[in-house]
Amino acid sequence: MSISIEKPTLLLDKAKTMRNIERMVARAQAGGVAFRPHFKTHQSAGIGDWFRERGVTKITTSSVDMAVYFAAAGWQDILVAFPVNVRQSKAINKLAHEVNLHLVVESVATAVTLNNFLGANVNVWLKVDAGSGRTGIHWQNEELLTDVAYTVADAPRLNLTGLLTHAGQTYRATSPEEIVAVYDETAVRLNHVRDLLHAEGHNLLISVGDTPACSIVEDFGRVDEIRPGNFVFYDVMQQRLGACLPEDIAVGVACPIVAKHEVEHRVVLYGGAVHLSRDSMVVNGEVIYGRVARLTKDGWGQMLYSSKLVSLSQEHGILKTDAKTFDSLDVGDVLVVLPVHSCLTVDLYGRYTTLSGETITKMRTNE
Repeated sequence: MSISIEKPTLLLDKAKTMRNIERMVARAQAGGVAFRPHFKTHQSAGIGDWFRERGVTKITTSSVDMAVYFAAAGWQDILVAFPVNVRQSKAINKLAHEVNLHLVVESVATAVTLNNFLGANVNVWLKVDAGSGRTGIHWQNEELLTDVAYTVADAPRLNLTGLLTHAGQTYRATSPEEIVAVYDETAVRLNHVRDLLHAEGHNLLISVGDTPACSIVEDFGRVDEIRPGNFVFYDVMQQRLGACLPEDIAVGVACPIVAKHEVEHRVVLYGGAVHLSRDSMVVNGEVIYGRVARLTKDGWGQMLYSSKLVSLSQEHGILKTDAKTFDSLDVGDVLVVLPVHSCLTVDLYGRYTTLSGETITKMRTNE
């Protein structure tokens, strides 16, 4: 690998990323569902082009600003999978004139306000809470679902398109079988809502999106579209859930070793919360902030399962390891931290460095 690491550096394995994209495109095709990948994970026009090369034409973003960025990169069919922020009316209206724009609403008031300020038509999806509990109209709140659907359908600038959810509860699952069960339950609940609104004269699509389910489920059932995002890179959390193998993780942060402490075989990395985020998970009763692997000429090696990142401050990362690994490491060596959640880690950087030394820029410019 022709990269000289001086400080925490976001590394991207292009070959793994391409393989992850190809695999999910194939899963969508085999499942007979539309594929609208969520670009919030990679946030890069350059990486977006890799999706285009695989025939992807529709995308998801997590903000209006991100939609503006990808519209400028030539994407013409964009879903903003976040409840409409009416204070961004100017930017939303401009986008509506430029692309085939899809927005998410979950209240009558938002639908009315949206219609009043728009100068061009948009597609509207009702955000449904099918069990995640984060946001959306609860799937059993039939009165509100019906009221919002009628409000959207009657608005001249709004095209009532479908029902949308993010089954975030799959991240709390403890096995692939539980993930499949959550997905099946979600699909049943959304179809209950679809049948309810169909009886009122509305013909709606169903869109779901979470990487664990989209990576594991074999039968997507009565669903029309999937919107996974994290799959493009995966991470330690996805590996633990069974959504991917360790060799599918396509990003890591190269961190120099700056100190070693014999007590508890602790290694100090130049790589803290500002480089890795503070996302964590519990492993055998202990909170960890990532796994590590050795930097190699081809990228990074296998996870060092005897080593775990147990503490983060702003710039420091504390790695606890075993005696043999501790003795094999020297100050000045570089370890690659594989993130618990790649989305938040990637968001901290303004660019990627590929294993060949190429720079790929992102929407964000903070470094």
